[in-house]
Amino acid sequence: MRRKGTGYATVFYGTGYGNGFPDESRATIELSENGIVTVYVEVSDVGSGGYSIMKQIAEETLNIENDCLILKNTNTSYMKDSGTAAASRQTYNTGNAVLNGCKNLLDNISKVFQLSNSKVLNKDSLKKIYNELIKNNIEAIADGYFKATTSQVDLETGQGDPYWPYSFGLQKAIVEVDDETGKVDIIELVAINDAGKIVNPVLAEGQAIGGCSMGIGYALMEEIELSEGKIKNTNFSDYIIPTSKDMPKVKSIFVEEEERSGPYGAKGLGETVMLATAPAIINAIYDAINVRIYDLPATPDKVLLEINKNR
Repeated sequence: MRRKGTGYATVFYGTGYGNGFPDESRATIELSENGIVTVYVEVSDVGSGGYSIMKQIAEETLNIENDCLILKNTNTSYMKDSGTAAASRQTYNTGNAVLNGCKNLLDNISKVFQLSNSKVLNKDSLKKIYNELIKNNIEAIADGYFKATTSQVDLETGQGDPYWPYSFGLQKAIVEVDDETGKVDIIELVAINDAGKIVNPVLAEGQAIGGCSMGIGYALMEEIELSEGKIKNTNFSDYIIPTSKDMPKVKSIFVEEEERSGPYGAKGLGETVMLATAPAIINAIYDAINVRIYDLPATPDKVLLEINKNR
């Protein structure tokens, strides 16, 4: 018999390296004589949309047309260290560095040119600005810097600020469990995330759905098999991950509670989108068959074994 269950899970996740570890990002913003602004920033885009987000932050801050800006992020000979694409830190940390660099360039520009908030600058306008800067011996280049503020936790008192800011998530999973085979089918996932102001909604939704896919793999499929310290299942024919056919309908919702210390109110999203998936699924399995699975992944043989123990 197929039994349906619903499960929920919540998560909070600290952005950045945390616990007082130096967490710094840098960027350089340069206006050239051809009216092009170049952003030099070490943002490693591993599918999280960092490249696009840094461009959006720079274009918004400088109030320029998008064909006036290019971003260079692949050569350490011209960009400074901004840390890794890890710990859900890129949008918050590196975005703040880009924002700071753009504001510093605007400070230089304001010394010789009165800018209007309502007028979007094009290449011709930027060429004039560049010429004015050079004529007045003012640099057409500015650096940006940001350092996350955290502190180590006092192990005696438990006090400290190990992370800042925090992102939050809640997921709902609806599953069907076949109590004769132990097979679990996911019918629907609802993923609700608070990652501050969403800079790029399309990319964020894709990241949320991708995170759910990773969470499904963790909950139901992915398992490393070891023999004498060596991994036995070293390819995707025997290390199983979700495919498009395994994905249910995912409803993604963002609660945009703006983070005042983030670039335009944004904060981290990366890991948060996947952490609640597996516990929500496991809770849904429990709701369906009154069996608690503690050993992941919840493969059919494990689920069936627990069902038979409780018959």
